Amino acid sequence: MYKVIYMKADYEPWWQFEGWEQTIEQQKTFSTIEEAQKNLEQQLVDFRANYNNEQSKDGMFAFWCEDEISYCEACEDDAQIYHGLFIQKIY
Repeated sequence: MYKVIYMKADYEPWWQFEGWEQTIEQQKTFSTIEEAQKNLEQQLVDFRANYNNEQSKDGMFAFWCEDEISYCEACEDDAQIYHGLFIQKIY
């Protein structure tokens, strides 16, 4: 089984800091990697149409627009918001 995960956080998805699961906005489950990959590719088309910036690392994708920020109380500064997409294998 595989999940396609969409997360929204003030860090890129590959960091997966403690508690990152609370940033999950949507997840879809698939029986095969092929089905999950097809869904991920469809979502990538949509995200690329909606966000100006993209970066990928280790099969994970981060999207953002410079004007989408949130105030970070811990760092007392504005933090960029990232939209992450990736596939996770379920064991």
